Amino acid sequence: MLLCIDIGNTHTHYGVVAHGQALFLRELPTRAIDHPSDGFRPILDGLEAEYPGLEGAAFCSVVPAAAKLLDRVFELQKFRRPVFQLTPEKKLGVPLSYPKPWEIGQDRLANAAGAQVFCGTPAIVIDMGTAVTFDIVTRSHGYEGGIIAPGLDVMRRYLHEQTALLPLLDDSLEVPGVIGQSTVEAMRIGTVIGMGGMIQALLTAVLDELAGRGEPLPRVLATGGTASLLKRALQPPVTIVPDLTLRGLAAAWRLNPPV
Repeated sequence: MLLCIDIGNTHTHYGVVAHGQALFLRELPTRAIDHPSDGFRPILDGLEAEYPGLEGAAFCSVVPAAAKLLDRVFELQKFRRPVFQLTPEKKLGVPLSYPKPWEIGQDRLANAAGAQVFCGTPAIVIDMGTAVTFDIVTRSHGYEGGIIAPGLDVMRRYLHEQTALLPLLDDSLEVPGVIGQSTVEAMRIGTVIGMGGMIQALLTAVLDELAGRGEPLPRVLATGGTASLLKRALQPPVTIVPDLTLRGLAAAWRLNPPV
């Protein structure tokens, strides 16, 4: 059993991975990661009591300051097990052909490792977080790179913050129709359906390029907080894997055993 932690810009997701999948998947605000009562300090206490067989912890982070705070939490809580951070020089199970590996977000590395153990290559991983990322892993070149686009929450906040009258939307993904009968309905249609359309356009472009190179049709995986809106939105069909990043962290841990 391994504690796996994915530190994102807005939320930090974590879970205990055993036998290749997460036993649970939870989150807390990244800004609260070292909070004495609402952060990881009490969480670690609880997990160590509930899962005494924990081998250690593996994490990835796109927020360097938060990674340092998490390291400090492990130190303060006297976490005696090995702690592993996924970085580009670590083994992923697939080769890295990206020209500047240090520019790749650590969560994207974990997603590539997760795709390899979940379905093998070729694969496209769409991660629906603060940003929407595409990660492309091919049989010929391994991890090649991908795409970064605005996420759904960024679109919602931007509409609210850059206008005088548009409200801040809640997290609902429900769209009653395609002709809004109120400002909120119109905004939700624009963001939810618009997001699906943007992702389909990007996916189609990637598939066309891969097909032009003679690559076989890849498996399309989706993860992240709003991945569910893609369930019926994409062609080819997408497989939702909520714990893919954590699975990738656990796989990378196995490939890079702590000394």
